[in-house]
Amino acid sequence: MRSYIGRHQAVSTDEFVELALGTPVELWLGVEGESEEERAARLDAARDILADTPHLADDISRIAAELIELHPELVNVVPLARPTGRGRSSRKGAAA
Repeated sequence: MRSYIGRHQAVSTDEFVELALGTPVELWLGVEGESEEERAARLDAARDILADTPHLADDISRIAAELIELHPELVNVVPLARPTGRGRSSRKGAAA
């Protein structure tokens, strides 16, 4: 199956995210071995982008939620069991 963002084909998950957001993933996550100076410059650029695009954080949240819903295997999501209350001791009356 091919994925397109506009006229551009995304051939990897990173490309899909980069095309969807309009920025490289590394801008937000950093890269292994980056210096403090490189990190500071990357974070400054990220702050500038967020200032110029205030809706970007909402877009990222929406895209992530849609991706998890459509392809949970990409993020290894495992449903958690709901607590039943069994086997848990009550803390009522316990000294603080």
